Amino acid sequence: MAGWYEVNKNDKGEFSFVLKAANNQVILRSEQYDSKSAAMNGVASVQKNSPLDERYERKDAADGRTFFNLKAGNHQVIGTSQMYKDVAGRDGGIASVKTNGPSETVKDMF
Repeated sequence: MAGWYEVNKNDKGEFSFVLKAANNQVILRSEQYDSKSAAMNGVASVQKNSPLDERYERKDAADGRTFFNLKAGNHQVIGTSQMYKDVAGRDGGIASVKTNGPSETVKDMF
C-alpha cells in the first residue's frame, strides 16, 4: 500500500495535514490553515513538489539532530519532517516523501 494524506481540524477550527508512509508513520507535517480548501491546496503542492530534490531544504538543529522542509516553487515551506538523530535518517525521510508524496489518497480525519 502506498502512503496517504490525512487532513485534520483542530479545536480552533484550523486545518492541517500529514503525509503518512505505508507503515503508518508520519513523514511530513503541514502548517495550520484557515480553511480545508487551503489545506487541500497544500496537499496538491506536496504532490507536485515532493519528487523534486531541489525542493528539499536540509537543516541541522542546535542539538545535533537533523530535519528537512519541503518547499514550493515560491520557496514557501509546505511541510516539515520529524527530527532525525542523523543525516542518514533525514535522507531516508526525504526518500520516503519522494516516494509517498505523489499519492492521491486523502482521508478526512474530522
